Amino acid sequence: MNSTTSIFPENQCQYLSFGDRLVQPVRQWLDRIAVGDRQVARWLCQLIPARCPFERDIQLWGHHLLHIGGMCKLNPVYEELVGLRFRSLSFLADVCGEDVTSYC
Repeated sequence: MNSTTSIFPENQCQYLSFGDRLVQPVRQWLDRIAVGDRQVARWLCQLIPARCPFERDIQLWGHHLLHIGGMCKLNPVYEELVGLRFRSLSFLADVCGEDVTSYC
């Protein structure tokens, strides 16, 4: 029996769109990455941003004119990257005993 949990159970793969079928192996690969090295965990926390870098507030003379929402959710592997960053932060905090506030 398969003990891994996936957002796409095997019996539902036939209902995925063509684009999702192309991206699914990358999603599964990212979900399977186990963080077990301090340097790798630090690198991942620095590489994957804590919040979407594209989100902006447009202001003119101190007045808020426009808010451009984060487009990171359009990234097909966004959830998996956030999960990988969380696993890295958890490893650094729980296993290594590091203060992770500098990565937040």
